[in-house]
Amino acid sequence: MKIISELFGILAVMGAGGYLANAWVADYRASEEEKSPKGALPGAVSCSYLSVWVGIVGAVALVGLETAGEYVLDIHHEQQAISVLFLGAMLGAAVIEEIIFRGYLLIQNRGWAALIGSIVGFSLLFALLHPFLWEWTDSGFTLTLGMMGAFSTVFVFVKSVWFYVVRVFPLNPQRSLLPCIAAHVAANLAVFVIKAVQGHVTSLY
Repeated sequence: MKIISELFGILAVMGAGGYLANAWVADYRASEEEKSPKGALPGAVSCSYLSVWVGIVGAVALVGLETAGEYVLDIHHEQQAISVLFLGAMLGAAVIEEIIFRGYLLIQNRGWAALIGSIVGFSLLFALLHPFLWEWTDSGFTLTLGMMGAFSTVFVFVKSVWFYVVRVFPLNPQRSLLPCIAAHVAANLAVFVIKAVQGHVTSLY
């Protein structure tokens, strides 16, 4: 029963991510044709190739630094095993999370203090929503405090800040979400590849 519910969750995230990606691309194309669709998704505008590549390189570098830190702290063996099917959920989640967090949850045009405060505050929320320091069990909500959980949470926070940075840095003057989405997808792909190399990815669910 648990396997069925988890598979349903993976498919739901993949479906929602695909739907939002399609909607975002449609709004992006409309903006390229100098149209302004009502209710367009945030950041559905063009950007430079350089901003995308800087975002990707920075995200992958952070994943590399995170992995190196796990080996230094000797906690790499505590990685959770995932199914190869989970890659679909990781990619779908990247789109969903970028549209929600880097898209809607960003205070703009109210000064640098509000901008930086929203980046830090929402990145903290983003990190804490990832289940590294907690989990749901049959008995309810349970804290799972430990070195691995704390370390992973810190790096989720750092990566979130980076995704916000590529939304607002000078290389992205129109504040497109494309560099953020590309960076997040690259980071999740890098995590998946590293898990596979370490033997934490199973071929069957």
